Amino acid sequence: MQPKFVTLHGHEIRYWQAGQGPPILLIHGMAGSATTWKAVMPKLAKHFTVLAPDLIGHGRSDKPMTDYSLGNYAAGMRDFLVALGIDRATVVGQSLGGGVAMQMAYQHPERVERLVLVASGGLGREVSVILRLLTIPGGEYVMPLIFNRFARDVGNRVSLLLRRAGLRAPEVEEGWRAFVSLTEPQNRVAFVRTLRAVIDLGGQSVSAHDRLYLAAHMPTLIVWGTRDPIIPIEHGHAAHAAMPGSRFEVFEGSGHFPHCEEPDHFADVMVDFVAETPSSMVDPDDWRELLAHPNL
Repeated sequence: MQPKFVTLHGHEIRYWQAGQGPPILLIHGMAGSATTWKAVMPKLAKHFTVLAPDLIGHGRSDKPMTDYSLGNYAAGMRDFLVALGIDRATVVGQSLGGGVAMQMAYQHPERVERLVLVASGGLGREVSVILRLLTIPGGEYVMPLIFNRFARDVGNRVSLLLRRAGLRAPEVEEGWRAFVSLTEPQNRVAFVRTLRAVIDLGGQSVSAHDRLYLAAHMPTLIVWGTRDPIIPIEHGHAAHAAMPGSRFEVFEGSGHFPHCEEPDHFADVMVDFVAETPSSMVDPDDWRELLAHPNL
């Protein structure tokens, strides 16, 4: 797979594309990039056209001074699909990406065939203490002391030695990639703006629960690891209960990145889910009725 680039609204977006078949859009989490999907993409590409962009402000995409809200990310993902000539896709979001995916399904339901939430944000107040502390006013001035290049270089050397010794811990590797990305000043600015759009000192500040009823007509899969230290699995149980007809897949022993930790299992679950569920077709009259009379 070779990286590709598309320009949207004057900003360059990097993405990875592989395979042929029904389109699947993979949306990564905060301080992450499309690289998080590298282990599972080749497996999914045997069945689907797989698209994995770096969100604006992340990875190798541009990092402008712009709106880093969930709504703007969702609109950006819609525009990304349109620019590539793709009308509709199964949308998969992990962590922050789950919040973007839900917002996309709400704002642009005609673009979303199915919804897959992987350790998703936006489903409860609880979140890692570290992320909450980084929202404190002035925290951006402390971050350069924490996310410094000396620590990055030492960590990279240790990581290389561990890989050469055949020792891999996918969840640790994902956390380390996030640390490395935050050693770059541009990345830190975009990270802080994104973080404060969804998290405050008390926890997650954006909740999708008041709109989960809208997913009643959309096939939805929820995936969570039992050892998630960032967002507790209880959020997944609560979302599953609030979304009639949704599927809930528990990855025993996995953490916040089940798609990295168990890529074969994750791919199998995805293939089965798409094969066994019809794509959502939004009728404007039904959508209007659902909004006007949510309890009927």
